[in-house]
Amino acid sequence: MVKITGEYQGDLHCLAIHEPSGNTLPTDAPKDNQGRGEAFSPTDLTATSLATCIATTMAIVARRHGVELNGLKFEVTKEMSADAPRRIVRLATQVWLPIAKTDEMAKLLEHAAHHCPVHNSLHPQIEKPVVFHWAA
Repeated sequence: MVKITGEYQGDLHCLAIHEPSGNTLPTDAPKDNQGRGEAFSPTDLTATSLATCIATTMAIVARRHGVELNGLKFEVTKEMSADAPRRIVRLATQVWLPIAKTDEMAKLLEHAAHHCPVHNSLHPQIEKPVVFHWAA
């Protein structure tokens, strides 16, 4: 179990503290929702969590098979609802892999991406497409 504590600092800013490491993470409301957009918003963190979880889970699976994914890159685009209640409706992720595609690695790594813990934890109504770009 991991404990994260935090404090609301006013003006729509929070500071979260990861207790095991002591690292801090500031947040701000986005510009389109009364904030200044000076830091990750809470929904930005959801998008970030999905992309980093996909990358980490793929790296764990690859490592089990003697493959390192150093240099893997990702991009996630968050889309919010136009209607109320305000919510995430789509998290489109792209992953650039530093290895050539083989049938075995594609099956293992793409499955890992689509079944990472964050992907499995998000509401099923959120669209979560993932596009993979393999090295030539």
